[in-house]
Amino acid sequence: MNDRTKDVFFKRKITYILVFAVFIAVYLVSAFITEYHMQEGLASFPKAMAWIGENLFPDEKAIRRFPKIIEKLTETALLSVAVTVIAAVFAFLFSLFGSKATGFHGAINRIVRIFAAFFRNVPDVVWAMLLMFSFGQNILTGFFALFFTTFGLLTRAFIETIDEVSASGIEALKVSGADFVQTVFQAILPSALPGVITWILYMIETNIRNSTLIGILTATGIGYLFDIYYKRLDFSSASLVVVSIIVLVIAIELISNLIRKVIL
Repeated sequence: MNDRTKDVFFKRKITYILVFAVFIAVYLVSAFITEYHMQEGLASFPKAMAWIGENLFPDEKAIRRFPKIIEKLTETALLSVAVTVIAAVFAFLFSLFGSKATGFHGAINRIVRIFAAFFRNVPDVVWAMLLMFSFGQNILTGFFALFFTTFGLLTRAFIETIDEVSASGIEALKVSGADFVQTVFQAILPSALPGVITWILYMIETNIRNSTLIGILTATGIGYLFDIYYKRLDFSSASLVVVSIIVLVIAIELISNLIRKVIL
C-alpha cells in the first residue's frame, strides 16, 4: 500500500469519526434540551409491556363493537381507494406535461414539476388542518387532504416513469404523423403502465395508513373511532381498532403483490 492510498484511507477514517462525533453531539444536546434520559426509557420498557398485556387485549365489550369497527374500517379503505384512483387520473394527465419525453416546452415541464413539488412537500396532516377552516370536520376535508398529497407524489412518480419510456418509440410515432393522443396511447401508456400500476397500489396502501390519522383530525372513519375509545380510556376497544387496521394493511399489501404478479 503506497503513501497516497494510506492518505486516502486516513482521510476517510477522520471523516467517519467526525461525522459520528457530530451525531453524538447532536443527540446529547437534543437530550439535554428535551430532558430525555435513555436509561429511564429503557427501564420503563418492561412495565410498558406488562401494561399492554393487561389492558390491550380485546374483551367481550370490544368484541360487541366489532361490527361498528368493520363499518368504519371499510369506510376508510374505500375513501383511500377513491382518493388514490382520482388523484392518479389527474396526476397522469399533469405528468404528460411535466415529462421531457412528451416534447413539451421546458418552461411547462418546470411549472408542472414545481406545482407537484408544492403539493408533495406539504404533509396531508397539514392540508387537513388548513382545510378544516373552510370545510370543517367531515369526510370531504379528509378526502382533499389525502388527494392533494397523493396528487403531488403520483405526479412526480409518473413523470419519472414516463421519462424512462423509450424515446425511440415516441419519435417513430411522431415521424409517422401520429398526434399527441395517439402517441400517449400507443407509446407512452403501454410502456409506462407497469410503473403506473405499481405506484397506484403503493399509494393505496399508504393512504389507508395515513387516513387513520386524518380521521382523528376530521372526526371521520376508523381514526375517529379510535380517538373516541382512547379518550374514554376504553383501551380494549381501541386495541381492537389497531389490530383491525394492521390486518387491513397486511391484507391490502398481499392483494397488491398478487395484482403485481398477475398484471405485471
